Amino acid sequence: MPGLSQADIGALFLAACRAELAALKPGNVHVHAGGHGMEAAQFEAAAVAAAPLIAASGVKVGERIRRAVEASLAAAGCNTNLGILLLCAPLAAAAERASPHGLRGRLRDVLNDFDEQDAAAVFAAIRMANPGGLGSVPEQDVAAPPSMELLEAMGLAADRDRIARTYVTDYAEIFDFGLPVLANARAQTSDPELAVTTLHMAFLAYFPDSHIARKHGPAVAEDVRAAARDTAPLWQPVARCNTLPGLLDFDADLKHRNLNPGTTADIVVATLFSAALCDALGLSGVS
Repeated sequence: MPGLSQADIGALFLAACRAELAALKPGNVHVHAGGHGMEAAQFEAAAVAAAPLIAASGVKVGERIRRAVEASLAAAGCNTNLGILLLCAPLAAAAERASPHGLRGRLRDVLNDFDEQDAAAVFAAIRMANPGGLGSVPEQDVAAPPSMELLEAMGLAADRDRIARTYVTDYAEIFDFGLPVLANARAQTSDPELAVTTLHMAFLAYFPDSHIARKHGPAVAEDVRAAARDTAPLWQPVARCNTLPGLLDFDADLKHRNLNPGTTADIVVATLFSAALCDALGLSGVS
């Protein structure tokens, strides 16, 4: 089966970024409220700048990420989307491939093709973005050039970073958890923004956010996860218009405490992008 065109992939990436911004996602920046010194317009500008670079046909994944980070920083003036780009560039490369497999099968091939060039470009992108709470590690620290291919380097970080873990599990969190949750939410409501809010809250309730863990420690990340689970009546089986005020209160509380579940937002975008790519391909995302 053929892959998708560069134009289609770029448009679907931009649509996923905009859908995530349009929904209330407690703790993150969205159109209902800014936060953490950032506004939704900065995320929009970064997404517009990154889209053609993420979808650049024939360009290695690591280089797509590096170029997209550079363009996003220039457009937004700060790091708004490093995690989104790390997750979505391999998906974009997978979607352009001609293959009999579904999106996940194509993605597996992309991940297995990573090499040291990809690792060097990704390490450079991370240094440019300088995400909060990055710190340092004794082996394959991004401050130095990598000495191994990208997937192996991600494996070293998988126990402390959900994006790295996503790489080495063939995007299990997205395909095994996120896509089913999103499909169920969409079946429960005709409002796409409420479906995205539900997806965000499900991720927040079931997976401690590794951005919060890096900046504030694992115990705080677990506290946020437990607090999100406590709000389940507001978003299960799906968020509703009359429950948004309660979710806005949770949003304000997290922002007052400077707790930004940024990794959760990144994975929400990647899930929306994956769902859109699967639909456009007309194939299963699993096989």
